[in-house]
Amino acid sequence: MIDILTKLADTLESRKDAAADSSYVASLYSKGLDKILEKVGEEAFETVLAAKNAEINVDQQDKVVYETADLWFHTLVMLAKLNIRPEAILAELARREGLSGLEEKANRSKK
Repeated sequence: MIDILTKLADTLESRKDAAADSSYVASLYSKGLDKILEKVGEEAFETVLAAKNAEINVDQQDKVVYETADLWFHTLVMLAKLNIRPEAILAELARREGLSGLEEKANRSKK
């Protein structure tokens, strides 16, 4: 799983200097962070709707997978725009493993 994130991050990085009309990602970069954030929000909303529908109709679970992939993809574009590698997110998740969610949240509010 980590390999695909690393490979995708490398691809996203390579598109930063590409012409806007050469790829979808290059076109997003050319439109700036606000457009990328708009896409993240749009995909988050679509993921929520898909999940809600899947709760009612189990045959809709593939839509949740599809929309979540879109959300993760656009989130990776956002991270790349901000020069944050997915490995940083994975390291943070690893740091939290085994830590109570309540404890982690309490530690955050102390900072």
